[in-house]
Amino acid sequence: MFTSNKSKGFLVGAIVLLILFLDQWLKIWVKTHFAIGESISVSGSWFQLLFIENKGMAFGMFFGGDIGKLVLSLFRIVLVIFLIFYVRLLIKNRAPIGVLIGISLIIVGALGNIIDCAFYGMIFSDSTNIQVAQLFPPGGGYASFLHGKVVDMLYFPFIDTTLPNWFPIWGGQNFIFFRFIFNIADSAITTGILYLLIFQWRFFGKKK
Repeated sequence: MFTSNKSKGFLVGAIVLLILFLDQWLKIWVKTHFAIGESISVSGSWFQLLFIENKGMAFGMFFGGDIGKLVLSLFRIVLVIFLIFYVRLLIKNRAPIGVLIGISLIIVGALGNIIDCAFYGMIFSDSTNIQVAQLFPPGGGYASFLHGKVVDMLYFPFIDTTLPNWFPIWGGQNFIFFRFIFNIADSAITTGILYLLIFQWRFFGKKK
């Protein structure tokens, strides 16, 4: 179906636009309706929307304070620019559609989090555990360009239990399997990388 360069380019563009729209729509909705730490159950206790803000890398990890955040934001921008040119080259050389889909997922994931870092601090008031953020507040945003926080909300605590007292070392303590809280952009990056490593590694192993 997607054999011509034009159709492949259309598919890559459609994937990027669709995922970017869903990522930003959900982030803006959560940011303007939730206080920090507020959550709602989507499907029982194992799937929740739990609002936190991430100052650093994906899945709530941190990276070197304000300077580290600036470096990370600039790295994401350079990465996206490189990958866009790389995808254009791959399309021109008739790369398999699976390779293009995998790389497009990485592009849209990085781009989604770039938007948060670049603009959210300028267009939102700060979120707190008692106050919901306002879009385009009269007094301006909470941070400067490239210093905004990334909005995370997807939480899947598949196992949330208190370990029995006889359990070695951690007995009696609360245990949660998969504590990470992330967003659609993080999911796209992870899915794209895993897909390329598992299903498309032969393509990158070929000598050109």
